[in-house]
Amino acid sequence: MDLLIGGKLALVTGSTAGIGFAIARRLAQEGARVIVNGRTKARTDEAVASLKGEISGAHIEGFAADLATAEGTQVVVRQYPEVDILINNLGVYAPKAFGEITDQDWLQIIESNFLSGVRLTRHYLPKMKDSGWGRVIFIASESGVNMPVEMIHYGVTKTMQIALARGLAETTIGTAVTVNSILAKPTRSEGVNTFVKQMAAEKGISLADVEDQFFKTIRPASLLQRFETPDEIATLVTFVASALSSGTNGAVLRMEGGLLRSIL
Repeated sequence: MDLLIGGKLALVTGSTAGIGFAIARRLAQEGARVIVNGRTKARTDEAVASLKGEISGAHIEGFAADLATAEGTQVVVRQYPEVDILINNLGVYAPKAFGEITDQDWLQIIESNFLSGVRLTRHYLPKMKDSGWGRVIFIASESGVNMPVEMIHYGVTKTMQIALARGLAETTIGTAVTVNSILAKPTRSEGVNTFVKQMAAEKGISLADVEDQFFKTIRPASLLQRFETPDEIATLVTFVASALSSGTNGAVLRMEGGLLRSIL
């Protein structure tokens, strides 16, 4: 199926690994021109080289900057004043008891997970409207609806993303620009792999047993009962970023493996 995004310019924030990397790959496979972003030049260059080696003729370039900062945002919008597709994927998480979450912890996670998308969308969305086409997608999480007690600050930032995406969609009435959010579930990303290995070492059990215990005790409502893969998330994101998704706007799209039991 041709998703009709050949030649479109896409910026995927936080895309040197995990979900962001998988999204960059799928967009490049569809012929989009992709800007891969990481905090360091080494990681960014490595990701770009990997994708170019995998996808013949891919149009991929890297941009190294911390887009969780206002300074990083200013630099990227100067270098790329317009993009057709903006994937706000950048985010961090850290399990921590609520009483131990400091003001600095709150500010750091809000700036990374929420304000990064605010700043970039504030710049690019008006230009998309002027050009007559555009896609903005926030990679949120089921944690924005199903608040995780082990990291409430993370869940709150995901709720903020969902609300922001819906509010921004209201400003696109009558245009060919859409703004949506994706509710991802626990995904086998780089960070999750590290967590699983640490837990396996601490408990003296296998990686498979850690995953099994996680879904039995922490996410028992999951219908999949496993971590999703970044590629599974990327497939939905790429469709929503495409020209074929024109009827989907202001939506909260669930890719959480049936973990949420509500029907709406």
